[in-house]
Amino acid sequence: MQLLCVLVTIGSTIQTAAVNLPMFLVGRALAGIAVGGMVGTVPTYLAEISKPEHRGMLGGIAGVGISLGAMLANWVGFACYFAPYGPVQWRVPLAMQIPWGIVMFFGLSTFMPDSPRHLIRAGRNDAARTAFRKIHRSSGSLDDLQEFDMLVTQVQTEMHHESITYAQAFRLYRRRALVSIAVQSMTSLTGINVIQYFQTSLYKGLGSSRTEVLALSGAYGTIAFLSNVIAVRFLMDRWGRRPMLLTGLACVAGVEIYAAVMQRAFQNTDDRIGKGFAILGIYLFVTVYYALINSTTWLYGAEILPNAIRSKIMGIACASHFLINVALTQAGPTAFATIHENYYYVFVACILTFWVVGYFYFVETRNRSLEDIAFAFGDSKNIGVADSESPSPDERFLKDKSQVIKRERVAHV
Repeated sequence: MQLLCVLVTIGSTIQTAAVNLPMFLVGRALAGIAVGGMVGTVPTYLAEISKPEHRGMLGGIAGVGISLGAMLANWVGFACYFAPYGPVQWRVPLAMQIPWGIVMFFGLSTFMPDSPRHLIRAGRNDAARTAFRKIHRSSGSLDDLQEFDMLVTQVQTEMHHESITYAQAFRLYRRRALVSIAVQSMTSLTGINVIQYFQTSLYKGLGSSRTEVLALSGAYGTIAFLSNVIAVRFLMDRWGRRPMLLTGLACVAGVEIYAAVMQRAFQNTDDRIGKGFAILGIYLFVTVYYALINSTTWLYGAEILPNAIRSKIMGIACASHFLINVALTQAGPTAFATIHENYYYVFVACILTFWVVGYFYFVETRNRSLEDIAFAFGDSKNIGVADSESPSPDERFLKDKSQVIKRERVAHV
C-alpha cells in the first residue's frame, strides 16, 4: 500500500503539472494503477486488522473514503466553475488529489499496525503476536491467547493447502470466491456509476441551470457521504452485512423504478414541482445506496475470503467491478438517447437477480472472526478435499479448537 501511495502521488502531480496530452495520460495511468490496487488492498487490510465486533465500522471506512472523495470532487468542481477561465479550472481539482497519498503513506509508516495474518504467513509469529495485542489492546488474557493460537492454526492450515493457481482457488473455495466477485459486480450493476457520472445531464434535462446542476451534484455527494458515515457508525456492527445488502438491493430497485416513472412523467414538461420529485428520486437512490450497499460491499467482499486466496480473488473482483463500470458508462450516452429513463429498468433486473443470489448464498459475518467465517461457508468440509474426502488432522484440530474456545467463552460469560 505504501508503494501505491507513492504511485498515486506521482500520478496526481504529473496530471496537475501536465503541459501536453501525453504527459497528462501518463499521470492518469499511474494514478489509475494505484487507485485500482488500493481498491483491492485497503478493504483487505482493514478487515485483517479489525476485531470482529468492530470490523464493520473499521472496514466500512473504505466505503466512507470513496464517498468523501466523491463529495469533495463535486464541491471543488462547483467552486472552480466560478474561477477565471483557464488552467486554474482544471489544475486545482487535480492538485486536490496530491495530499491524500502523502497522508496515507505517513499513517502506514507510523501508527498503523501490520496485519497479524500477513506476519504469520511471513513466519514472523512474534511480530504477529505484538500486532495482535496492539489491535486487540490485549493484556495477555487467556481468551486472547487462545484466539491468537486459533489464528495461527488457521493461517498455517490455509498455507498447507495454499492455492497456487486460480483454478485451485475456485476448486477449494468456490462459494466464497464467487460471492466475493458477485458482490463487487453487483455494485456496478445497480447503476450507481451511470447515475453518478450522468447526473448532471439528468438535472439539465429536468430544466436546471448550469449553476444549479453543479450545486445539485455537490448536494448529491454530501448526501452520499453523510449516509455512508451514519450507516458505518450505527448499522454495520449492529444490523449485519447480509440484511443491509438485501434491504439495500430491494430499496434501490424500488427507488430506480420511482425515478424512471418521475423522469418519464415530468422531464419534458414545465411542472417544476414534478421535476423536483424527479430529482428527489436521484437523491433517494444515493441515500439508500451509500447507506446500505456502499458501506457494506467493500468490506464484505474481502472479509469472506481466506488468506490463501484473498489477494487473488479480490483482484478479480475489483477488475470485474471496473470492467462493468466501463461498459455501462460507455453505453450510457447511447442508452439515455435511445431508451431514455428505461435504462433504469436494466439495472432493476440486475438488482433483482442479485437479490435472489444474495438471499441464498450470502452468509452473515457480523461479530465473527475471519476464522469463524470459514466454518460458516463450510470450509471445514472443503479444504483439502482435493486429496481426500475426510478432513485433515489440521482441519479437525482447528474445528475442535474453535468449538472449545466458544464453549469457554460461553462458560466465562
